[in-house]
Amino acid sequence: MLQARLISTDSRQTYNSNSKGYKMKKMLLTGMFLIAIAGIVVAGRNITIKGSDTLVRLGQRWAEEYMKQNPGVVIQVSGGGSGTGIAALLNGTTDICEASRDMKEKEYKLAERKGIEPLRVSVALDGIAVFLNKGNSVKELSFAQLKGIYTGAITNWKEVGGTDTRIILYGRENNSGTYAFFKKQVLNKEDYSEYTQTLPGTASVVNAVSKDKNGIGYGGIAWATGVRFAAVRKADADSAILPSVESISSGDYPISRDLYWFFNGKPTGELKTLVNWALSEEGQEIAEAMDYIPLPKERAKAGMID
Repeated sequence: MLQARLISTDSRQTYNSNSKGYKMKKMLLTGMFLIAIAGIVVAGRNITIKGSDTLVRLGQRWAEEYMKQNPGVVIQVSGGGSGTGIAALLNGTTDICEASRDMKEKEYKLAERKGIEPLRVSVALDGIAVFLNKGNSVKELSFAQLKGIYTGAITNWKEVGGTDTRIILYGRENNSGTYAFFKKQVLNKEDYSEYTQTLPGTASVVNAVSKDKNGIGYGGIAWATGVRFAAVRKADADSAILPSVESISSGDYPISRDLYWFFNGKPTGELKTLVNWALSEEGQEIAEAMDYIPLPKERAKAGMID
């Protein structure tokens, strides 16, 4: 059996693996190695992004491209909902919070008590689409009808021009920014029906509606696969509008919103470089390629950190 040997450059003395000198040398070299590794970790540029399930796909794609262009940067992106991301920001466990809604007043007050200074940056636009099964004959819905459906006042598709079948409701969990935005803008802050099946993420909502001919759901348009959109009108006298890049960018689609990155204070260093890149022409082109709505160029430029 071969013994490991270490040659001392000072004395040229040979030690076997059982000798005291060998063990001392091994400990020294191990210590130097650990110090070197620690130095690499400290020198490395690690960024954590957490929050909105609506934004998570875009955040992951931005992270992939940014790391490719900037070797040595490690970006970890996870979802969980806007509420989860905001809580992480307030607890100091994320560098960037992704959110599909603004922070609530109580969240701003909690931040103030903790000495955190939230800085909100719009990074893309989104429209909350109303998803219908491809076999559903209903083409458009008003805010009043959507409110009736999701509060339980309207329970049959025939009440809104469809077939005589029960409406099956799918929605987001209450820690979702999409849940909060839809409740505020469409339900006028009224509670969702107890029969709404809450699902973890828009992908799950879309999947459920695609398999349920009587289903209805809502969520960011970037997630639409295997379903179709209902045209939406805010008032009964308004024209019903489908969500699209053009209708959301212009603000004509009535359930449009900004998507945000929140920071603790004005970002500097790698965080500043990252957000400015996301707002650059290249970053916004990636957003559009992922079926998100890019910010108008003037807004994107104005949002960059100087």
